Amino acid sequence: MAGDPSDPAGRGKYAALLDPELWDYIDTVNGWYPPEIAASPIAEQRAVYNRMCVAFHQGRPQGVSISDGLVATAAHTIPVRRYRMADKPAAAIVVYYHGGGFVLGDLDSHDDICAEICAGTGFEVVSADYRLAPECLHPASFDDALAVFEWVAATSALPIVLCGESAGGNLAAAVAHVTRHHPRHAIGQMLIYPGLGGDETRRSYVEHAEAPLLSFADIDFYRRIRSAPGQSLDDPTFSPLRDRDFSGLPPTVIVTAECDPLSSDGEAYRDSIVDAGGCASWRDEPRLVHSFLRARRTVPRAAEAFARIIANIGALGAGR
Repeated sequence: MAGDPSDPAGRGKYAALLDPELWDYIDTVNGWYPPEIAASPIAEQRAVYNRMCVAFHQGRPQGVSISDGLVATAAHTIPVRRYRMADKPAAAIVVYYHGGGFVLGDLDSHDDICAEICAGTGFEVVSADYRLAPECLHPASFDDALAVFEWVAATSALPIVLCGESAGGNLAAAVAHVTRHHPRHAIGQMLIYPGLGGDETRRSYVEHAEAPLLSFADIDFYRRIRSAPGQSLDDPTFSPLRDRDFSGLPPTVIVTAECDPLSSDGEAYRDSIVDAGGCASWRDEPRLVHSFLRARRTVPRAAEAFARIIANIGALGAGR
């Protein structure tokens, strides 16, 4: 705890649990995007977050080409970015929803991650720039996520894999639930440390309420800021874990971080799908924290976890 001479940095129970390389990453993130910025205007938060994303951007692997476009809806257009490998045809297409608490992020914030998924699997990737809160409250982000799925289903014959990180994992799951009977339903979903609206008295919410980079207070902030007046937490498009029916969902892989309040959401979602007769696996990556994808170049544990995620996406897209 802070003030403890054996823990001068105030890292508490995580001081010895997390590797030095991960602490370097955490300190770098907090240097760019300090916890106290949550009290700043949203525009300032986004500007700071975007600068951090530029600093962490690893570039795109050789052979990945991109094209930007727009998905038209009745009321507005949704920017999308498509990633392709130039040297071989794709066997599947990944619809990717970025993280950022439904408040932050865009096509650039997770650009290198999408490019590496494309290079690592050989699949096409379509990244969705859904509308953000608080300007656009729920169900705006979900509506856009669904619209991008429907556009991909209508314009590509490739099998579809849904993929999302953090808030994007929530959107991917919500889309999977409402499109499970769609003629072009997804053949798999890959959820990376998703927030699924689970029971906040469960293990990880209590044990890791003060975890580095994502605390329970942060989760509460992001939930409230995207909620429309009278928002029901039992709405499965808002909280996929509150759905009453988990049958008919595509094969699912959920990856969480051990030191993350959201870890228990992954476990509960896996159990819900399996109990309904479906196929799902959950992997809790040890001694990692929320947002570890950005640490994949400097933290060996994160690099190994990301390699496993790439392999999982490849297997889902191949129907394995």
